[in-house]
Amino acid sequence: MKSDLTRRAFVRTAAAGSAALAWLGLRRTPTVAAAAADKPALLGGTRIHTGGWPRWPEWRESWEPEILRVLRSGRWSSSGGGGQVADFEAGWAKLLAARGCVATSSGTTALITAMHVLGVDAGDEVITSPFTFIATYNTILMLKALPVFADTDPATLTMDPASIESRITERTRAIVPVHIYGLPCDMDAINAIAKKHNLAVVEDACQAWLAEYKGRKCGTLGDLGCFSFQNSKHIPSGEGGAITGDRAELLDRCQAFHNCGRASGSFQGSGCFSRGSNFRMQHFQASLLLSQFDKLVQETERRRENAAYLSAGLQEIPGVQPLRLPENSRPVWHLYAFRYDPEQFHGLSRDKFCRAMNAEGIPCGGGYREQYHDGLLDEAIASRGFQRLFPAERLKAYRDSFRELRGNRQVCETTLGMFQTLLLAQRSEMDHILAAVRKIQAHSAALAKQA
Repeated sequence: MKSDLTRRAFVRTAAAGSAALAWLGLRRTPTVAAAAADKPALLGGTRIHTGGWPRWPEWRESWEPEILRVLRSGRWSSSGGGGQVADFEAGWAKLLAARGCVATSSGTTALITAMHVLGVDAGDEVITSPFTFIATYNTILMLKALPVFADTDPATLTMDPASIESRITERTRAIVPVHIYGLPCDMDAINAIAKKHNLAVVEDACQAWLAEYKGRKCGTLGDLGCFSFQNSKHIPSGEGGAITGDRAELLDRCQAFHNCGRASGSFQGSGCFSRGSNFRMQHFQASLLLSQFDKLVQETERRRENAAYLSAGLQEIPGVQPLRLPENSRPVWHLYAFRYDPEQFHGLSRDKFCRAMNAEGIPCGGGYREQYHDGLLDEAIASRGFQRLFPAERLKAYRDSFRELRGNRQVCETTLGMFQTLLLAQRSEMDHILAAVRKIQAHSAALAKQA
């Protein structure tokens, strides 16, 4: 597996495994053909996992009648209100114990809407995490604001609260913590800093459906929370998103903005319309999502159980470190991630470790890279608009600040992940994963020497 493999490309590869009747409990469980000390498959030994993994997304025929009913009705747009989209909004808010929800066309449009409503505007700065899908950066840039990066805590993969205050300037308007891979951020510390400096908090919970922090769901811990229902997500509808919150006036403004600026509830704007765009969800998407609520709850518990089992086993293997979670938090594992130390594998590179795991039938890959070196941000700050909005010395200092992200660099160089579908497999297949890591550890010296 190449070192520059993107998370989404890795997800597509991992999701293409055999469905194998996993949901019915009838899937064949291959036997482990070799003990941990046997030769790795990459050195000519026997492959540990010879079966497939659950495919994603899963379609169920029982969902078809309602989808067909919506399609045959000819009422596909949610512009008039009501219908399946309204039902989804009420149901999603209830599932998260939020006051309300606004359904959107994507997680990206949810973030754009939420930040606009909370006052992020051209020339502002928004503090966020560098270890995230590129959409988090892009939504801030779309508002002609500057995405300023707090560092990443290598132990958690999420925003390090201790690095936030040094990034705050007179232009800072908001903080966007990212619950990456479904791992809750340390929200008490982040919210305390936001309150101290009068900053808005928008949770990027696009990978954190039903994740919990101290008894509350992610997406209900800041001013507004944003979700994605893109194809790889735990509750997919192809595309789709949602905004959740507990303040009616903010939700009304979100409803207005995402619906072409039409007045909504307590927010009437100036006349019939205010600034806005068309970021609406469609009814058949909402119907598909409504069908998956129970499935999401059940599969979340299964992922958690299997992830806990893996973490207990991996922490016994030198050179592999499971992640540290905030106190009283419950992740949902969009990717099951862990840290890798090549020094304890006789110098075996992370890429070679991934190839060895894949040879054993265990899809494994790297996470996000240091995307701020990819040219996107250079292009943005060199644009006419950003040159007008920010002084040259601020843009130079901003570009130079990427070198300070030592924690994120470490995370990008040492993190490995397995797609969430592996956690939906049988417990015996978790043993295959552990056996593969032990086998590679036992023969790491020989693997490291291999060309």
